[in-house]
Parts: sequence; structure tokens; C-alpha cells
Amino acid sequence: MTADRDRDAGGRAENAEPRDGLGRPLPHGSAGVERVAARDRTPDEAIADARGYLDREMPFHAHEVLEEQWKVAPQPERALWQGLAQLAVGLTHQRRGNTSGATSVTTRGADAISRYVAIAPHGIDVAGLLSRARALAAEPDGDVPVPALRS
Repeated sequence: MTADRDRDAGGRAENAEPRDGLGRPLPHGSAGVERVAARDRTPDEAIADARGYLDREMPFHAHEVLEEQWKVAPQPERALWQGLAQLAVGLTHQRRGNTSGATSVTTRGADAISRYVAIAPHGIDVAGLLSRARALAAEPDGDVPVPALRS
């Protein structure tokens, strides 16, 4: 651990470096975009917040919300939230031009959420997300629209 890293009360690293809308670090002193506020969210709030970031073409930020939910979700839902976070990371890679990363992470995310298609927990359109994820993985340099989380 280095002394120059920001840490929260629990000792977790907090990177205060400003970032752009796709989560890329910007030089210190740059304005950057808003950070995702860490807070307890219900699944509905997490979906709404992630959707808001996706609507604003900020999939990195959506990933942070979904990852936070994954860490607190009950065990039967953890793979769902992890997969959703991976889909947002895959979209981030695609938007950054990293087609290899987009394909690999999106495929992992799609595999993770596929077991939830019949259940559609929290009203999540798992089948629709799966279809979009498979399309993105197959054509990572294509024009894949931001997926809806709910139908």
C-alpha cells in the first residue's frame, strides 16, 4: 500500500483521479465527469441508476453500480449482477475501441446471465440483454445500441 493513494474508512483504495465518460483517467486538474456515489441501493434503484448511465453513454459508470449490487446481492443472484456488470464492461471496451476486450468480457457476461432467462429477476429483460450481448460479441466493431435493462 502506498501512502499517496486515497482510502475510504474501510481502507479500500479510492482513486480521486478525474475520469472521462468511459472511465478513462484524465490528467489531474481536469474536470472529468461525475463519480458514481457508493451507496446502498435496492435492486430497482441499481437498475434505474445503471440505466441512467447507459442512457448517457456512460457504461463504465453503469458497471460500477452493477458491480456494487453484485457484491451485496444474495448468493442466488450474484452471477446475474456479475454478468450485468460484465456486459457494461464489454460495452465500455467496445466504446473505447477495444474489440478483443469487448468480445471476451461480453461473452463471459452473457454466459453468466443466460441461466436467468426463464426467471427474469427484478423484471430484467434477460433474454433481450442476452440477444444484444451475443450480437456485440459477434460484431464488437458494429453499431450495437445500448441495451435496455427492462423491457
